[in-house]
This record gives sequence, structure tokens and C-alpha cells, in this order.
Amino acid sequence: MKQQMGMGVLKVGAALAIVLLFVIIHLIAPEFLPELFALLASGDIPATVEYIRSFGEGAIVFAFLLTLFTNALGFPPAVIFSTANVILFGIVPGIILSCVAETVGVTIAFVLMRFYFREAAEKAIAKSAFLAKIDQYSGSKGFIIMLIGRMVPYLPSAVMNAVGALSSIRFRDYVLASLVGKFPSTGIEAIIGHDLIMQQEDNTRLIIVVICAGILIYGAIRYEKHMMRAEAVVRDTEKKE
Repeated sequence: MKQQMGMGVLKVGAALAIVLLFVIIHLIAPEFLPELFALLASGDIPATVEYIRSFGEGAIVFAFLLTLFTNALGFPPAVIFSTANVILFGIVPGIILSCVAETVGVTIAFVLMRFYFREAAEKAIAKSAFLAKIDQYSGSKGFIIMLIGRMVPYLPSAVMNAVGALSSIRFRDYVLASLVGKFPSTGIEAIIGHDLIMQQEDNTRLIIVVICAGILIYGAIRYEKHMMRAEAVVRDTEKKE
């Protein structure tokens, strides 16, 4: 009972801290948040490019934080910012910046959503054998499920964020699958968006992204299998002892 009350207080405290952060930002720069949310709601890629560029030398840092924030929020579509990033910073730097920022953003969303909602999900799972099987499957096959989901271009981040947070996928699997899976989807979205805005077309870049993505995915799957085998050996050793 005390533990539940403690968790409740902690959750309220965390929510208040997030609200306080926005209040502080508004007090320091009253025009910043209204401008930012208007930009996010517009979905205007050229306007986003110019807004990020207006930060001068700090543009790359702001672009990283903006991409991170929108992926944690799950709105608007990440393609707006991945496209803006490749237009501003170049194809390769823009894709790398976008992938890393998006991964950090979806990881923050995962931590917050699991913190607030996983307990309720566990209660629902405990009442249903069907949900229990799905939850068990999401734990053992969570890496592959998340990897495939993240690889799908234009799939809203919020969907996979929620799937990950409410399932029993491990934190390590979620982060690795998100990072590797986002490379092909972000790369494809960014290059297509870049070529449409800049009125350029170069299929070679898409081919390179697909090849690099294949190498990354192969390496990630090999790594995951290695870690699973290592953990199985540790469990067997502990049982024998």
C-alpha cells in the first residue's frame, strides 16, 4: 500500500516537473512556445527549415532538440524534421542527426509511458490469458517486432512508442531496434522529402541507404542473438548452482 502511494506521488511529481519546465520556458521567452507549436501544427517544411536556420550557429543543436521533442510527443510526423535536417545539414549528416535524435525522443517516450501506464497494462494482462500470451511473445520477440515496426516509412512514432511501452520488451531491445530500424525509414523519408522540396532526384542515394540499412539490420540481429545466447548460458549456470 505504501509502495503504491509512493509511486503515485512520484508520478504526480514527475508530471509537475514537466509542466514546470514548460512554464519556465514560457517565462523566459513568452513568444517561443506559441511560435513553436504553430510551426508544428502547420507541417510546413520550408518554414521549418527557415525557423531552424534562424538559430544560426545553434541551429544543429536546436534541430536535434526539436526532432527529439516531436518524436517523444509523437506529433507532428517525423518526416517534416528529417527532411528539414537533410536540407540544412546535408544528406548524410542530416540522416544521422535525425536517427539519433528520433531514437532519443522515442526512448524518452518509452520511459515515460512505461512509468505511467505499464502497471495498468499488467493488471489488464493478468485478467486475460490471451493478453498474457501476447505480452509474453512481445518480450521474447520484442526486438524483431520493434525493428520491423521502426523500419516502416511514415508509420507514426506514437504507435510504436505505445506498443513498446505497454509490452514487456526489454529496454535494451527497444533502444537498439529503434536506432537500427529508424535508419532505413528515416533515410527513405528524408531523401524523398529532400528531392521533392529541392526538385532533385537521385535514386543512387536511396540504394545506398537500403544497402547500409541491410548491413545494420544484419549486424543488429546477430548481436541480439549473441546476447540472447549469453543470457541463456547465464540462466543455465544459475540453475545448476
